[in-house]
Amino acid sequence: MIFNAVIATVSGYLLGSIPSAYIVGRLKKGVDIRQVGGGNIGALNTAREIGLLPGLAVLIADVAKGAAAVLIAQWLGLPLIWIFIAGFAAIVGHNWPVFLGFKGGKGAATTLGVLLALVPGEFAISLAIMVIVIVITSNVRLAIIVGLAVLPLIIWQLNGSGMLIAYSLALFFFLGVRSLPSAREAMANISDKKRLIFDREYHFWQTKKNK
Repeated sequence: MIFNAVIATVSGYLLGSIPSAYIVGRLKKGVDIRQVGGGNIGALNTAREIGLLPGLAVLIADVAKGAAAVLIAQWLGLPLIWIFIAGFAAIVGHNWPVFLGFKGGKGAATTLGVLLALVPGEFAISLAIMVIVIVITSNVRLAIIVGLAVLPLIIWQLNGSGMLIAYSLALFFFLGVRSLPSAREAMANISDKKRLIFDREYHFWQTKKNK
């Protein structure tokens, strides 16, 4: 089991380390995604700076990294705790990728992928809530916060295990800590605090509004 656990953990980290946004930015526009927009190596920055379809491609790829890490661990027949570790390794890989000098993104999409593979039914409800928040506010970051915050409650209501509830909470808090510096910067730079909820600059599909 130890050998399989190591394989799953290392595979998860290497999958997470694949810099999807960096690759797409280079291929599509020949730019380093770290040098444009907010500088984050993620789907949102890609959608806003490279284009909607490239952003969707990065989103799918980053979600797939997290889901694949969990599915590989499950396929290897590992206990739930090792499946959790493999999923977290993918998130760590995205945030600190070996292929980019250990400087990566926030890990939101990869976190979603991990949870999608672990609790697909409960995640579908959470995803629907995220979509509603995005349509109303155009605020993707807020939508992810709300969706991940309610997911443990959804798992609990659908009689999910305590371990799954605790793990989803842990990932939520980890993502929150990881995103805290950028959140503080946004709060400092926005004079109208309503913009922390309603994004007045972008449509909900994340292209800039005409002014």
